[in-house]
Amino acid sequence: MALADRGGTGYSAVASTDLDAASVRYLSGPQMAHDIEMTGADRERPPTSLSDLPYASADLRSWAECLLPAGFREALSVALFEDGGRHVGFMTVLFRSPAPPSQTLRRRLARLVPELASSIDPVRSVAASAAFVSGVRSGVVLLPGHGVTSIPGLSDDELLTTGSALVAAARDAIGDGQDYASFLWPRGRRQSREGYVRVTVLACERDLEALACGVVVLAPATHLRGLTPRELEVLGHVIEGCSNLEIARALAIAPRTVAAHLEHILCKLDATSRTLAAVRAERAGLYVPLARARPG
Repeated sequence: MALADRGGTGYSAVASTDLDAASVRYLSGPQMAHDIEMTGADRERPPTSLSDLPYASADLRSWAECLLPAGFREALSVALFEDGGRHVGFMTVLFRSPAPPSQTLRRRLARLVPELASSIDPVRSVAASAAFVSGVRSGVVLLPGHGVTSIPGLSDDELLTTGSALVAAARDAIGDGQDYASFLWPRGRRQSREGYVRVTVLACERDLEALACGVVVLAPATHLRGLTPRELEVLGHVIEGCSNLEIARALAIAPRTVAAHLEHILCKLDATSRTLAAVRAERAGLYVPLARARPG
């Protein structure tokens, strides 16, 4: 049984029996990935045996170079997919007898496929961390690159689509090695009073970085300390170390207006300096992060 590497470059074995280490390494490599693609064993379909294919075993390099010398003559393989159609990996049962697998065995393996896919899916294990965030209603797993995938049991949200500004902000929040970040995001325009959602971003362990970057979940935003939409924006800039003049230019307001906002912020956060206000706001997730320009 093996996990599909992102990009289709190969597979990473997660379990095997009756195979030596050299065979496992070979079957985790690019030649096996090529043969799987060539025979259609990476498609969502019932378990398929070697005898079902229009190829002789010796015509497939993975068989000629690895499996036949190891004494195997037949196989029953099935691709593993999660509910949303994402390719998780594959499982192959190898036989030393050349006799085709029985229909009974095929049906039994087919019934196990959903559980097998779920059990080895690293995205599902990553998504389990969302259960520790209070009040979560929707969320996604951040995939390498720009993609996202849904979290089982949580609803979809238009704020969490691939390439959205919120998803970009979430990636940025953990892009410098942080394990955790929390911030606010407006439901409508940044200065609207349609309300905010609480965004929580959890980074993945390093050994899963090739498969997933992190988890982003949304929950209702409460206890905003009376901070206004503009003050939440100002705090985002203060946390980034921006000066009053830089904030004024970014928000198209006068520097004296920024100073007035900061006075109100210091009072509402019970802070004696902008540095302390920034620390408290970041710890409490009481800010809207800067909208950064994205390439392209």
